[in-house]
Amino acid sequence: MASGLPSNPIKKIQLVRIAHVWYKHANIEAAKQFALDFGFVELPQTGKTTFYRGYGTEPFALALEAADKDEFGGAAFVVESEEDLVHASKSLPKECRPTEVHEMKDIPGGGKRVTFYDPVDGFPFHLVYGQTPVAREDPGFPALRYNYPNEKNRGVNEFQRFQKRPAPVHKLGHFGMCVTNYAKCYEFYSSYFNFHPSELVHNDENVDITVFFRLDRGDDLVDHHCFFFFEGPKMHVHHSSFETHDFDAQVLGHDWLRQKGYTNCWGVGRHVMGSQIFDYWFDPAKFILEHYVDGDLLNMSEPTHHTKAAPDNLHVWGPEVPETFLQ
Repeated sequence: MASGLPSNPIKKIQLVRIAHVWYKHANIEAAKQFALDFGFVELPQTGKTTFYRGYGTEPFALALEAADKDEFGGAAFVVESEEDLVHASKSLPKECRPTEVHEMKDIPGGGKRVTFYDPVDGFPFHLVYGQTPVAREDPGFPALRYNYPNEKNRGVNEFQRFQKRPAPVHKLGHFGMCVTNYAKCYEFYSSYFNFHPSELVHNDENVDITVFFRLDRGDDLVDHHCFFFFEGPKMHVHHSSFETHDFDAQVLGHDWLRQKGYTNCWGVGRHVMGSQIFDYWFDPAKFILEHYVDGDLLNMSEPTHHTKAAPDNLHVWGPEVPETFLQ
């Protein structure tokens, strides 16, 4: 199994957090409507691209670009400094085809960017710096107080009441890829970036086939994973995952999407690795988008965990894992 450390340590590009994700759609109007029903706030369109924010401080979390075919356009990570952008443009391998540092013109938040391409399968990957944050919005969540069998927290004649609506998106939490050469991808991402494995999943031959990466930010708490990948016969994006407020908001969003006629992929349930309560949906192009709540936060005092691949290791409660999720 992989040790969790790169075999050829170099000066790593320092990532701070995941920022946004980009998709291209042939049926852009259907994709835009799904984004609204999923809980995004639409921003002005620039050229062929419409941007969507959550209620957090990222200037946008999702970009939908009108195109001739449905295609994954890559995820973006914020880097620690502009020096990291320059370093990426000069140090990444030639097969990554890194761009020069360039301005993000006419894009919400502005800033600068370097785009490179995965050295195994060629999907785009973006590094950004200097984007201007936006003010956090108030989605109007109710202040909930729960009554338990031996602990009653609501006052006399107080009620729990909810608004039927989409689940408001807070932020992009992670994305995942199916890649055609796990070992080469693992070596690349763990060598050139401050990705650190929270979980390594192995097969019956004790060979790692899936990694859940968090960011090495020292003592700072970070999400259990912001990027994962596994090996398969054909490269594709598996899903992008967006945080919402709590379980009630999530299930209200589930019902909203169901009533709108969209197709549920898997959920609602609770994961083992990462602990999130999950709810996966197919958008009109059959890309998978997830709402999640209650994920684990880790720092570098937590060791890497090793797990054998098995459907029961993916969730502790919820529906059985569908075949469409495992592809």
